[in-house]
Amino acid sequence: MALRLEDIIVSNLESLKTEPFIWWQKTWWSGGAFLELIEECEKRFHASGFKAGQRMAFLLPNSPILLASFIAIWKLGGTVVPIDPRSGYVSLIKQLKHADVFASITYRGCSDLIPLISEEGIPCVLTSLDAPVENIAGRPSEEESTDTAVIFYTSGTTGQPKAVPLTHENLYATIDACVDHIGTLTEDDVFLNALPNFNAFGFVCGSLMPLVKATCQVLLPTFMPPEAAMDAMRNASVTIVPAVPTIISLLLGTVARGITPPKSLRYILSGGDRLPLDFDKRSQESLGVPVIEGYGLTEAASVVSIAPGIENRKAGTVGTLLSCVEAEIRNDEGDVLPSGSEGHLWIRGESVAKSYYRNPELTAKRFVDGWFDTCDIARFDDEGYLYLVGRRTEVIFVGGFKVYAQEVEKVLLEHPAVAEAAVIGVPRSISGEIVKAFVVLKKDEKVTSKDLIEHCKKKLSYYKVPRIIVPVTEMPRSSIGEILKRKLEKD
Repeated sequence: MALRLEDIIVSNLESLKTEPFIWWQKTWWSGGAFLELIEECEKRFHASGFKAGQRMAFLLPNSPILLASFIAIWKLGGTVVPIDPRSGYVSLIKQLKHADVFASITYRGCSDLIPLISEEGIPCVLTSLDAPVENIAGRPSEEESTDTAVIFYTSGTTGQPKAVPLTHENLYATIDACVDHIGTLTEDDVFLNALPNFNAFGFVCGSLMPLVKATCQVLLPTFMPPEAAMDAMRNASVTIVPAVPTIISLLLGTVARGITPPKSLRYILSGGDRLPLDFDKRSQESLGVPVIEGYGLTEAASVVSIAPGIENRKAGTVGTLLSCVEAEIRNDEGDVLPSGSEGHLWIRGESVAKSYYRNPELTAKRFVDGWFDTCDIARFDDEGYLYLVGRRTEVIFVGGFKVYAQEVEKVLLEHPAVAEAAVIGVPRSISGEIVKAFVVLKKDEKVTSKDLIEHCKKKLSYYKVPRIIVPVTEMPRSSIGEILKRKLEKD
């Protein structure tokens, strides 16, 4: 019998009926109370005519109803489609139509979307964040595999959204391997679930990991304001914080303003974007805990590698591969390179998706003979630690030479005045492209573009040095804090 996440979660809740399990709006819900909400959701969805193999879309913040609905849909053999309600009307409708959803569910904060979505022939209903949906009138939709647990829409930092179908086994493989890799969870552990759950990292490491491993979690619909999030963390004795660098920065900022961090914290799990060089040290000084950095993709159920425990972190790396993942470094032609070489990172394993959803052309390009092309440039050292060099899609060609944006960004971030850096290529008729950088300076710091160019000249080959450096007050970002370079390219 195929592994099913809802079976594991319901079994956990049955054994924890009287124990605190989910913290919501300053109150602990018992495992039994949460199980009742799941069962009521299941009844409502079943009464609506929802069938096994269909898909239900959710445009909701992190909340008890979101998690309970996911589990209820799985109990009925369906697939959940979490979507960012702020993704823009055109993109939103494209995603809902592409997924061919039975219905969509949102909340009062996005009630203005209901008539817009309904006009497109897709039922959209309102729900409370901690009570079941009243009535759902669904639409006919194709019945597909019951193995698919969730479909995530992801565009990363560029391009059009891709639909990634992840099975129950994909998700479980990542969770089990992650916990084994970092170290066993304890019965006193409490996760912070504040990253948006329409993002794979937030969903897998914030919601699903504690649900599957029978560990408590604090549900926050948003991390803002950070002072309120820190207050929740203290009151609920949070021990583990899955976070993107933007959230870590906010945590550090609250401490700098005199807010006391929770004494219960054990570590922060960082993903979603590269971690600034000094964040681990600053976290240990301000928050009293280390940052464990990892690397992943939605196509690999959010985690590919992570430091193997607090004591085995290695600066400049994103850890070692999870036990459920294999990797190869290949050249441009697809040939496997010798150990220690730099090249294209390909992966395969139990946690890796087999295709994109309803996109055979892109599937044929990225999924080849059981392997997935991450489009990242990387290398492994002799201890198996993974170093990310850059994105293949972020290669700048200067006079026939390859320049990886991440390498230039790393050098800019080494300057004491620079808080953030983003590098792109700008077309030029003679050289093909030139390197252009955008920088955010640290508070009260002043430095000229000329000074930064001189700094780069000392550390980079001449063709890698930015020709243009533009100071900006802030970077355009995605919902989880990734810098959106496609927006910078328009400037």
